Amino acid sequence: MLYHLYEMQHALLTPVRLQAELTRTLFQNPFNPLSYTQFGRTIGASAEMIERVTKRFGRPEFGLHETEIAGKKVEVVERVIARKPFCSLLNFKRRIKRNDPKVLLVAPMSGHFASLLRGTAEALLPHHDVYITDWEDARQVPCKQGRFNLDDYITYLREFMSLLGPDVHVIAVCQPAVPTLASVSLMATEKDPNQPLTMTLMGGPIDTRVSKTAVTELAETRPLRWFENTVIHDVPFYYPGAHRRVYPGFLQLGGFMSMNLDRHVGSYMKFYHHLIIGDGQSAEQHRRFYNEYLSVMDIPAEFYLQTVETVFQRQLLPRGRMKWRDPYTDLLMDVRPQDIEHTALLTIEGELDDISARGQTTAAHELCYSLPQRKQFHHFQLKTGHYGIFNGRRWREEIMPRIRHHIRLFDKEKDPVPDEDLAKIPDLTAEQYNREKHGIAAIRRWIKENQPHNYKEAQIQQKAAGWHLEKEKN
Repeated sequence: MLYHLYEMQHALLTPVRLQAELTRTLFQNPFNPLSYTQFGRTIGASAEMIERVTKRFGRPEFGLHETEIAGKKVEVVERVIARKPFCSLLNFKRRIKRNDPKVLLVAPMSGHFASLLRGTAEALLPHHDVYITDWEDARQVPCKQGRFNLDDYITYLREFMSLLGPDVHVIAVCQPAVPTLASVSLMATEKDPNQPLTMTLMGGPIDTRVSKTAVTELAETRPLRWFENTVIHDVPFYYPGAHRRVYPGFLQLGGFMSMNLDRHVGSYMKFYHHLIIGDGQSAEQHRRFYNEYLSVMDIPAEFYLQTVETVFQRQLLPRGRMKWRDPYTDLLMDVRPQDIEHTALLTIEGELDDISARGQTTAAHELCYSLPQRKQFHHFQLKTGHYGIFNGRRWREEIMPRIRHHIRLFDKEKDPVPDEDLAKIPDLTAEQYNREKHGIAAIRRWIKENQPHNYKEAQIQQKAAGWHLEKEKN
């Protein structure tokens, strides 16, 4: 019912939105003398504010048509490599002969479209052959295509990695850190020859017991039935995915914005001010960011509920109790990160991350205790929030160079990064993982001293052997 009420509200506001769009066009037209007056700019700014507040933003394009390598512009063509009901595997093909590492960028299925990682892919493009998972809006997938849950997500990732071959490097941003680690674990258990060379986990909730955020607290203080009754709704009949149970995008967007509501309100007030004073450049930066941020997609109910239960409520992966059901055979398999010995691991966290707080991602090292230390690395980015670890200046200048170096460290037969590009953005080295410095016990001490609001009193077993013993007992 809530979904239908939202759609009705949007329809009722259509005349207001159209009138606001007409007014904005009139008073921001350079041929209108009033557009150069304080009165005209105020009217135009007010109209644009109304238009944007009542507007629904569609699926954004990646728009990556070229990149620059060694000072030369190189054409980029977006190709569909594989198409499945809930996801397409895209490749940004560069029109140049280079033998660069093959990178699978795993985008989150958490409300925003994969184009949210446009800046991530753009920075990787010059020196990597980039592939990305482009998840489908669930309301566009007919019910005849069946369900889609966390097990299916893991299956998709395994199939994509197998398709790309044993020389692929996988980078998971935020939510897909758990299914990516699970996928690589299953491949390791089966001695799959297509195990990736490296795995980079960025700001992901591997173990939400380590530290707390608003996201983890909400999941831990509500029963699963509450989520099913409160945020799960049927897709209206006039969409291709009619009657599919989903977590609607508009509800997710409301959740995103409520976490930092004062920041978003302040941003829109600045936008209004920029429009009035005629600061077109700042106004355009606001439009670009929020056009992307306000574009949201529906998530299949099965995937969302299973993720909440598995990752945030029961923490099955770090407890050694996670299982994967093969959708083709219906057999259950244990997810065993301790079987990973081939794939090098790099974890990345941001100091100001309020989605996946410090320690949640680093916990992956505790689980992969069979992996040689020479294959384990970690980077902690200061003064950076969740979005900043995969977009923006610090991503381009401080985080991406470390990933670039890490990938080539384990893929030495590829073409080197051109000297001209290294002069602009030098290579940086991620720190080798040290349990005394980066382990859960050390991180919890740091959180208690520096971020007491993120500290959780829950006791967590500290030794890798403890994780294994707990699993064996259960």
